[in-house]
Amino acid sequence: MASAPLPLEAGPIVFGTDGWRGILGVDITVERLLPVAAAAARELASSAPEGLDSREVVIGYDRRFLAPELAEAIASAVRGAGLEPLLAATPVPTPACSWAVVERQALGALVITASHNPPEWLGLKIKGPFGGSVEGAFTARVERRLAAGGITVPIARDTERFDALGAYVTGLKAKVDTGALAAGLERLGLQVIIDPMHGSAAGVLPALLGEEALAAGVIREIRANRDPLFGGHPPEPLAPYLIELIAQVRASTAAGKPAMGIVFDGDGDRIAAIDENGRFCSTQLLMPLFIDHLARARGLPGTVIKTVSGSDLMALVAADLGRTVIEMPVGFKTIAAEMLAGDVLVGGEESGGVGFGMHLPERDAPFAALLLIEALVEGGMPLGERIDALQARCGGAAHYDRLDLRLADMAARSRLEARLAEAPPPLVAEAPVLEVITTDGVKLRLGPNHWLMLRFSGTEPLLRLYCEAPTAARVSEVLGWARQLAESV
Repeated sequence: MASAPLPLEAGPIVFGTDGWRGILGVDITVERLLPVAAAAARELASSAPEGLDSREVVIGYDRRFLAPELAEAIASAVRGAGLEPLLAATPVPTPACSWAVVERQALGALVITASHNPPEWLGLKIKGPFGGSVEGAFTARVERRLAAGGITVPIARDTERFDALGAYVTGLKAKVDTGALAAGLERLGLQVIIDPMHGSAAGVLPALLGEEALAAGVIREIRANRDPLFGGHPPEPLAPYLIELIAQVRASTAAGKPAMGIVFDGDGDRIAAIDENGRFCSTQLLMPLFIDHLARARGLPGTVIKTVSGSDLMALVAADLGRTVIEMPVGFKTIAAEMLAGDVLVGGEESGGVGFGMHLPERDAPFAALLLIEALVEGGMPLGERIDALQARCGGAAHYDRLDLRLADMAARSRLEARLAEAPPPLVAEAPVLEVITTDGVKLRLGPNHWLMLRFSGTEPLLRLYCEAPTAARVSEVLGWARQLAESV
């Protein structure tokens, strides 16, 4: 997937679904980042819950170009705001920063990262004292602080550093018996090949599962070195970017040692997997497995939260286990809000983010990886067999794909949006539309395990097309139909 042409001028400072991101050297510069960090730090202090008397703000960063240097720079802005910056000693997965906030009872965290975006991007995520992303009302207040002006003079001095990665690994080990997982993998004869996509989650699973697991060949990593270009594509866990991982999984299985691939995005908050036959398994397939394992095997309480773009299989597995399902708009913030408000078993979105009520109100890919391995060890079979058995038990197989379509301009987007709102199509690729769902965008229900969803980006002429259908051919046919519809308006 080619990157879009780079803009020549900086865009406005506007926070999206999880932070402020842009092109490094255009949108993201030291001059623009310092006031944003100061405003965010001041808002963390102003919005602190009653009884939280900390002055500490955790600062983390990923492996992107200039991320360590910019993290050091915003520490001076936090200090200038009268607060105490605490800087991670190494690049860390974003959830490690959320973990540090909760463990240390800090005001929050500022993380220099652009997550899964292309290599030329960078950005800033804000984490609240509860250990998850701040809500839209918070970032709106940060934007108002920036608009109001005012000057915060950065104070440059040596910043205290701490072992954020070590504290995170220790915390996860307290939640999952990682020694039993390594022994279980060896017993199954299953190898786990980890692909952190050159990102900041590199080394985390080996640290969790231990040197003995590495020595025994139970786990190994590929693409673990720092590469700010990420091999020439976005560090996003999508099948086209995982050719090497898929090939190595297939080769291991063909050689008589079944393997599974686990992949993390650039900042370690999204996960995907490759089963023993080389099939790409997004959270559309992993979420049902998490639901089954946590509810049935672990017996944990709580509801299931899925986004409207999530697979029907999630709801089918939850229903089979007597669990309530709440369907939310796309975006993990809506899931996190439910996790903070009530008892949640698991919440996830189709793009790779999964959170667990037993953990943080946050996407945490390394923790999800531990639970994925635990589910396979408990079930005694490789990933592909486990998913196939689950599908057979709860409603049969389904196929899924997504297409991101750039429209001609915002006017074309407005015309299509108006048309869908006023007169949704009665037929989709010759199938009658049984239900129109407008939770987020327009979702057209075509039958069991069969739907098309059209959802617009909030800030650009980008249309996201999602489809689930009984066969891969039908998915392709429906997405082709939707593309023709969008381009005809």
